[in-house]
Amino acid sequence: MSPPFRAEHLGSLLRPADLLAKRDAVNKQEGNAEELASIEDAAIRHVLQKQLDLGFSAVTDGEYRRHMFWGTFFPSLNGMKEVHSPPIEIFRPYAPDVAAFIEEVQIPGETVICTGKISHTGESTYVDQVEYLKSLLPKERWGDIKLTVAAPNWYHLRYMEGSAYPKGVYANDQEYFADIAKAYHVEFDILHKAGLRNVQFDDPNLAYFCSEKMLKGWEEDKTNVYTADETFDNYIQLYNDIIAKAPSDMHFGVHLCRGNFVGSRHFSEGSYDRIATKLFQGLNVNTYYLEYDTPRAGGFEPLAHLPKSKNVVLGVVTSKFPKLEDKEEVKKRVYEAAEIIAKGNSETTAEAMKRISISPQCGFASHSAGNAISIPQMENKLKLVRDIANEVWPGEA
Repeated sequence: MSPPFRAEHLGSLLRPADLLAKRDAVNKQEGNAEELASIEDAAIRHVLQKQLDLGFSAVTDGEYRRHMFWGTFFPSLNGMKEVHSPPIEIFRPYAPDVAAFIEEVQIPGETVICTGKISHTGESTYVDQVEYLKSLLPKERWGDIKLTVAAPNWYHLRYMEGSAYPKGVYANDQEYFADIAKAYHVEFDILHKAGLRNVQFDDPNLAYFCSEKMLKGWEEDKTNVYTADETFDNYIQLYNDIIAKAPSDMHFGVHLCRGNFVGSRHFSEGSYDRIATKLFQGLNVNTYYLEYDTPRAGGFEPLAHLPKSKNVVLGVVTSKFPKLEDKEEVKKRVYEAAEIIAKGNSETTAEAMKRISISPQCGFASHSAGNAISIPQMENKLKLVRDIANEVWPGEA
């Protein structure tokens, strides 16, 4: 079986305490970077084995070498610069994650901005994560490695018009996006040559277009050149330009959520109804990993627009809080989703079930500090996902 598998998780897993402590010491220049790497290696070995013991086919390194879920792709590009304590004026105050920071009288601690023409350096900052997992798995399992990567629009939506890139460098968004796409082409070529076949884009931004609060702020902001709908269309085109030139045997999925920050905080609300047609029929990915653990994501009705050629992973188990979901209730929801998908495609429920999987709704540690849940509680959640998948799709990965 190829991805997506019936039981999935979203990549980021809770870090052990010794890893967090050592990284904090290194960041404060009070620790040894080599010792940190050794602790990371040991932690990855442990969490990989845990995934295998629990019966997961798609495996990750838990994002243990990262501070945030998007990793180090953008800061590594030519023409992009990481900025600490950035000025608040460059951010859209109505972008949900930015709005949440402002509510707490904060601004993002760091961000990445374009300072010149963007291009890939030819050196991947992701590939070592793949290579290390390969060293821990038999060759026949290398194709099961899933790598989570930054959304290509990540450092665009959060910025006010005119702040994402210098006007003297790019005349418009299309020029800027074209170079972003080229950088991804190089990255995926490197990763493909390393044996990676399973890619998951993590993109809260797409789900933010479900937020009426953000859309209202966008409309009121008269500096915007494009409407929110036009911007969403531009993001879909950016993805499609990236995927069109990627190796044909790479599986691409995109994960949408409404925020997953320290202490299990979310940033926005709103159902998929508003974006469903464009998202499911216009975006050329193979699989959608969708948040569906609370009413803030709405109902399953938008899944009627999911084409027969695509898959959906239902995030019906929350990663934010420790209470375990009722197994029978989750199974009932899965069948409910299947009936909606089947009706939308004039197919049987059994046929629709072949394109459905389940997972937690998000990672357990999008930020390295993690959600309000313990490692044993996280493992219980993962076991629940696997147990439900075993009962709904017996004998399938």
